[in-house]
Amino acid sequence: MVSYSNHYGNVSTHELQKEEDEEQGRHGYRPDRPPAPRRVSFSQDTSHPYYDVARHGILQVTGDDNYGRKLVIFSSCLMPPSHQLNHHHLLQYLMYTLDQYVESDYTVVYFHHGLRSCNKPSLHWLRNAYREFDRKYKKNLKALYVVHPTNFIRIIWNIFQPLISHKFGKKLTYVNYLSELRDHLSWDQLIIPPDVLRHDERLQAAQKGGLHPSSKTPPPRPPLPTQQFGVSLQYIAEKNQGVMIPPVMSQTVAYLKDNGLQTEGIFRRSARVQLIKDVQKLYNQGKPVVFEQYGDIHVPAVILKTFLRELPEPLLTFPLYHQIQDVVRVESSLRVTTCKHILERLPEHNYMVLKYLLCFLNMVSQQSIINKMSPSNLACVFGVNLSWPSQGSVSLTSLTPLNIFTEILIEHYHTVFSSRCPQAEVLP
Repeated sequence: MVSYSNHYGNVSTHELQKEEDEEQGRHGYRPDRPPAPRRVSFSQDTSHPYYDVARHGILQVTGDDNYGRKLVIFSSCLMPPSHQLNHHHLLQYLMYTLDQYVESDYTVVYFHHGLRSCNKPSLHWLRNAYREFDRKYKKNLKALYVVHPTNFIRIIWNIFQPLISHKFGKKLTYVNYLSELRDHLSWDQLIIPPDVLRHDERLQAAQKGGLHPSSKTPPPRPPLPTQQFGVSLQYIAEKNQGVMIPPVMSQTVAYLKDNGLQTEGIFRRSARVQLIKDVQKLYNQGKPVVFEQYGDIHVPAVILKTFLRELPEPLLTFPLYHQIQDVVRVESSLRVTTCKHILERLPEHNYMVLKYLLCFLNMVSQQSIINKMSPSNLACVFGVNLSWPSQGSVSLTSLTPLNIFTEILIEHYHTVFSSRCPQAEVLP
């Protein structure tokens, strides 16, 4: 049994876990009871290099947060008992997955509920994991949300305080209720295990007066006539004299085309949160936006991604989602043709807006020697903002076909968009 000393006094791992199990038990969770059946997607691909870990669905990468940063989710309740999981492989799998995204800004959501004496990694493993995640991983991590923290995790944080830089510590936010995440993340894109949802309901029910006040979502307001974010392409066109390319898109693309094509890592960086909110408000109120005054090329880049992400229906539409997912089943030599046929099924308006966007992204990729944004890198950023299912979120296993499809659209833009030339076509 290992003991650690901090300002809480000498604390043993056994005492820490006993406190944790008791605390979860007070809210109706029994550590000796197997988890309820899960509906979270996980990897069925037995050829995956870390299939033994990936199949549990512990880690998910899904969409972006409200500030344009990739969203990584870790769910403790999906971790099987320690004798069924190689924790060394778990660490390698975490690094293998993050390696695909750490060049961009990203956010981590850690669902702590469900970490039990039977499935928890050792403190020694945690310490080694923190050291393994060197500056490459920590630099672009912009926020770490620890959901449903307990005294156990706060004590663990203090144990490792000497190892944790002040700068990294400022990225940590404790989240007591799921509703508190709504201020920072797109609720629809979160993949939340049923066990976590039930635990959150029990916590809220235990509060005085029943549900936690912040969990009550106010009824949606009708959109403004000048609204740009969160409304359909049709709505924007109707309110803008039939203009087919939404103003927010044409303005951000025009500015980036003139000023951002050679910016290294364009679309991979986030921008100041308040700036993004201010710009969205200006657009929604129909007021002019002058990007020069912000002095940050990443502001229009984030605004463009945010606009796409907040469409009620993705640009590639809900009906085409499963056809896009099936692209990986097609022989490589036939994929470009298959993608072209899929695009032919898009409504005219969606096709025009998509072609406008992809024409621009193709321009960006042509400067990849300077900006480091190849078709593959751009696909990792834009794929999740162009297509998502009508129910649930894009899971980690769904990202690969989505990124492959988007990469083909960017790299083979002139081929896949050659069959349709709408009369009112507009290009950047």
